[in-house]
Amino acid sequence: MSLKRIMLLSQFELTRLFATKRGWLALTAFIMVWLIILRYPVYHAVSVLNSPEFSDIAVQIAGSVGLYSLARWPEAELSVYWIIALFSFPVFTLFVSADQTVEDSKRGTLRFLTLRASRGEIMLGRFTGQALILLALILTSALAAWVLMLTRDTTLAFSGLGKLISITALLVLTTLPFIALMSLLNLLASSARLSIIYASLLFTIGNLLIGYLASHIELADWLYYLLPGVHISGIAPWHNIDWYTIAIPLLQSLTLLGCAYWLMKRKDL
Repeated sequence: MSLKRIMLLSQFELTRLFATKRGWLALTAFIMVWLIILRYPVYHAVSVLNSPEFSDIAVQIAGSVGLYSLARWPEAELSVYWIIALFSFPVFTLFVSADQTVEDSKRGTLRFLTLRASRGEIMLGRFTGQALILLALILTSALAAWVLMLTRDTTLAFSGLGKLISITALLVLTTLPFIALMSLLNLLASSARLSIIYASLLFTIGNLLIGYLASHIELADWLYYLLPGVHISGIAPWHNIDWYTIAIPLLQSLTLLGCAYWLMKRKDL
């Protein structure tokens, strides 16, 4: 494989988002949604956490769902941002990365690309491009939350910067298996919209089936590790995050990409 060709293909993904009218519309929608999130949920939730009248209630609620340590963060804006972003970006990733190879396959341009690059390079290039896009979007929204925190207390700049870097890294790590999943579903579906439908069915019906099996077979709980996002409940409280929890999304990404590569090599383009 050629690293240069992989990076060129990933740059094409960035171009489709940042240099086209359709991409700018998607970016505008993303910015508007996060402006609302930062202005209302984050801003007002911070006021509640800092309020003497409601702080004890907020801490008790957070502790009941395993988020006690987050409620005690001095960087309250980043605490609220972390929870919202952790559960929203995986869903957002499914839509952003829904079209990696499927539309090119429909138009016949994927066959043309195979004349210039191998199928593995195409798959990795598109995956890398989507990962860079999610990194840019996550970092932008996290920086906005950090700036919002500075408007309240500038003394938290350095401690908040450390948490911002950690939050960004964990969020990007969380989105990787979702991107890899869409890489695989792009080879099974006939359109980007159908890829999203397949992903929705996987998470809904898949969770129901695994839950049913787990109620009858104890070892069936391990099947949850086949679904991206199973590690989220382990990193959400922001304490006792071990290497095992971090390794789960990496292993899922490698497994899904391996399946996608195997399928792409045998798929008629």
